Amino acid sequence: MTTKSVDTPHLRSVVLAGHAGAGKTTLAEALLFRTGSISRQGRVEDGTTTLDFEPEEQRRHMSLSLAVASLDDEGNLVTLVDTPGYPDFSAEVVAGFQAVDAAVVCVDATGGVEAGTENAIALGRANRTAALFVVNKCDRENADPAAVLDALREAFGTKIAPLQLAIGKADTFAGYVDLVHRKAYRWDGRQEVEAAIPAEMEAEVATRREQLLEAAAEADDDVLAKYLEGEEITDAELDACLHRGVRDSILAPVLVASATKGIGLRGLLDAIVRYLPTPSEEPPVAAREPKSGDRIDVAPDAAGPLLARVFKTTADPFVGRLTYLRVLSGTLRSQAHAWNAEKGEDERIGQLLRLHGKEQEPVGELRAGEIGAVAKLAATATGDTLSTKERPFVLDRPRYPNPTLVVAIEPQSKADLDKMGPALQRMLEEEPSVRVERSATGEQLLVTMGETQIAVITERLKRKFGSAIATHTPKIPYRETIRGRTQVEGKYKKQTGGHGMYGHVWLEIEPNPEGGVAFAERVVGGTVPKNYFPGVEKGVRAAAAEGILAGYPLVDFKATLYDGSFHTVDSNDLSFQLAASMALKKGVMECRPVLQEPIMNVAIRVPERFMGDVNRDLNGRRGRVLGMDVTNDGMQVITAQVPQAELFSYATELRSLTGGRGTFTSTLDHYEDVPAHLAEKVIDAHRKESEAAGH
Repeated sequence: MTTKSVDTPHLRSVVLAGHAGAGKTTLAEALLFRTGSISRQGRVEDGTTTLDFEPEEQRRHMSLSLAVASLDDEGNLVTLVDTPGYPDFSAEVVAGFQAVDAAVVCVDATGGVEAGTENAIALGRANRTAALFVVNKCDRENADPAAVLDALREAFGTKIAPLQLAIGKADTFAGYVDLVHRKAYRWDGRQEVEAAIPAEMEAEVATRREQLLEAAAEADDDVLAKYLEGEEITDAELDACLHRGVRDSILAPVLVASATKGIGLRGLLDAIVRYLPTPSEEPPVAAREPKSGDRIDVAPDAAGPLLARVFKTTADPFVGRLTYLRVLSGTLRSQAHAWNAEKGEDERIGQLLRLHGKEQEPVGELRAGEIGAVAKLAATATGDTLSTKERPFVLDRPRYPNPTLVVAIEPQSKADLDKMGPALQRMLEEEPSVRVERSATGEQLLVTMGETQIAVITERLKRKFGSAIATHTPKIPYRETIRGRTQVEGKYKKQTGGHGMYGHVWLEIEPNPEGGVAFAERVVGGTVPKNYFPGVEKGVRAAAAEGILAGYPLVDFKATLYDGSFHTVDSNDLSFQLAASMALKKGVMECRPVLQEPIMNVAIRVPERFMGDVNRDLNGRRGRVLGMDVTNDGMQVITAQVPQAELFSYATELRSLTGGRGTFTSTLDHYEDVPAHLAEKVIDAHRKESEAAGH
């Protein structure tokens, strides 16, 4: 490893993205070992890799957050940003794309095009990120790299072009053919050695090279003209077209590999350096001037004004906050200052670090294009921008996926009560796709991307911050209301030694078409003195808040005090509160009370082939489909109204229905009466709880 900054032509920053299990972390580990950046190649299964260093990752044998490491390949500094493939942690993939100039999309040779592949490609397109594909695990049983190549081209078009062709597959996978230079490389057990192209592959090599030429020629008009006229295109011309085409996202080449055996690593490193863009080849970054909002294009120049994007934050109770950043322009130096224009805060930059998994290497500066970290910034968080006070900039914030799986949380013990709030706050610094909010029922809710993320957050809160939490299904914020009207008496009378208690009211109770809880009085003749009116209203509102039918707030009714009586000695405010409460509880039961539930507007985004399954599932959730639409990228959007009670676990079930491809958003629209048979269950449950509590 080098601790010096490298000039931009020798810099490459690459996010490793793709479906869970495609071998991204293993591939990164193999590349680090191959270039001498690490002395021993770890294994995901053993929990010994450089990039899966969190205890939860080692225990689960999967990546849960992005991790950064750099390697030196013949003077080129290649920074790898390894990201999780599991959909619960897709915010980490968004962050990874924010930090780099290019993507290496890993595809499992036994699985083909999966949901994580599609997600990575969608992010690449949204960020206009140069990309290449690696079909990994070509040595595994049932691996078929040629079939995967065809599946990629069928799904994403002919811009997906073969750069290499596998020699053999599964247990016969032995190397690859370089289609640019028409050379074969075989694995001899220790390294790749040049060999003759197998005779039986010559026809396929010609076909696949033609696919490569067709895609690459689009990057250069002169070469395209030669191609269309059937002229020979030289290797140098093809190389230049590939670099330009990949840089400009005109094409994405496909390579083959076995990270566990080490096959294809040299070819991949060559492709990264040869075809992926350097920071200086990237277009200027569109920043904003914070006060005027004017757009300013900032070029990736180490001598330019400072501009750095914070793409990740980790919180540690011992080390403190560690801020991951990418310098887009200028040079950031250790022991200097930077300005956070959004927060209006000056940040002292301590020791800058180059990341190598959990290891951190001190560096004196980070130039445009470099990725690193700094500890203990006071105010800066994920998504913030660092610049200078003299030349401030702000970058648009990344759009993280919307969390949809909701659980209620509470401390496991009294000892955890005081720790939970600060622990959640520290956790939120690390998790941009998670929300903590308070529900209408008073519960504290954790809103996440999925069940695995909930489990990981629970583990981290306990391990890192000493706060143990329990989770359970949230309460539905039901409401109660009435459909009829009545007149009802409430009398509270209690005689003890000395002064007694006496309150007596007659209330008229009716629906309130204007909504909300309304109180009025039309007492004639002073049967209830005016100074007791506030007590009557307080009693009505208190009883309504507690609920009468099933313990949920009573809404959309009007209570009018029209008669009653008082005692000159024994009456007081509390007596009338209690009388009014008694009257309301009795009267509501005479007014055809109903239980209401929240109905959500839901927008579900799925590929067309899952429409039937999703619509059938919605019917089973008492959902009403309102419409269907098609997005620009060919996805279907189903709009529907669904009771909230049917949605708490929907994130998990929709993922299962659609192979991880479906997403949804929901917002409260209105309340509706709960069907009688379901309402009875809710009322019975409340009755049993009350009896158990001794009420």
